[in-house]
Amino acid sequence: MSDVVNKAVEILSEKLGSFDGSVKFVIEDEGAIMLDSSGIRAGDEAADCTLTASSETFQGILAGSVNPTSAFMTGKLKLDGDMGQAMRLGSVLS
Repeated sequence: MSDVVNKAVEILSEKLGSFDGSVKFVIEDEGAIMLDSSGIRAGDEAADCTLTASSETFQGILAGSVNPTSAFMTGKLKLDGDMGQAMRLGSVLS
């Protein structure tokens, strides 16, 4: 996996601890991260919700300089699947 994915797994683990549900972050040209009841890890399995963003947008969300809702509304963050899962995750990351 890429350095971006590895660092993101580390940061998300600190911020979230655990997540009840299943969400996949796809970071374009870098890889994917899974968040589910098993934990947070690099992976590309099926999930209830898939969020896709560029590396720059995703890193901004993790750093707190990019609001996840604003990124979605402007098309920088794409969602496929359960919007409720994404909203729960967004409230934790904001």
